[in-house]
Parts: sequence; structure tokens; C-alpha cells
Amino acid sequence: MQQGPTDRRVDSGRHFDIFRIMKEHEAISALAALAQASRLAVYRLLVRRGPEGYPAGEIGERLEIPGPTLSFHLKELAQAGLVAVRKEGRFMHYSANFDRMSALVAYLTENCCSLGATCAPVCAPSSTSDRRRKSA
Repeated sequence: MQQGPTDRRVDSGRHFDIFRIMKEHEAISALAALAQASRLAVYRLLVRRGPEGYPAGEIGERLEIPGPTLSFHLKELAQAGLVAVRKEGRFMHYSANFDRMSALVAYLTENCCSLGATCAPVCAPSSTSDRRRKSA
């Protein structure tokens, strides 16, 4: 059966592979990298920025983190696969690795409510507005 341009079936083998590749040790590494205030702040800033990311110097300025300290934190996040780095001219740009973030969230929620019959809605991600209302 040939698929046309409007056929929206998902090739689960290709589309969801990012969720299957996360291993326990990778999840632990990613969570450990985020378990420090400055690294968590850097990561959240990069997530808010989107795929464009920021040059290292701008991250340091925005979060008031000295260069050598920031380099250490960015290295930890990169080793955990949570940030990607690209060189543009003489500047290093860092951005969140959204595939890795999605894989981590999927790993954490993979078996959500699998032993209960009535809690499925708590496994669904809440919208940003829902989270803001709850935290207010």
C-alpha cells in the first residue's frame, strides 16, 4: 500500500526510537547533571530559548555565572547529552537537546499508572498554563 502526502500514519519504529534508546544509566546521568542549581538554570534557559540556543558568553551574562564555572557546567550537561554545542565563527553556541529531553521524560513516565486502572490522566503532561495556575 502506497502512502500519499496526506497519509498521517506514524512509522512507530522510526518516530519513537528516541524513546526506546534511553537506558537506566543514561537517565541517571541526565538527572545527575540536572541535580545542581546552576546547571538546572542553564538548561531551563536553553529550553526556553529553543533550538537556536545561546553563545556561552550570553548564557554567562544572563545567569551571572563566571566563564570558567559556566564551562564546567556546560561540559557536564553536554556529557549527559542534554545540550548540543556548535561552533559559529569563534563562538560556541549551546542549545537544549530536545530529543534527549523527550527521551528522559518518556523514560520517567514509561510505565505511568501501569499497575492502576484509574490514574491515567495524571500521566498526561499538563499545559504550561495549568502548571502556572498550580504554582500560583
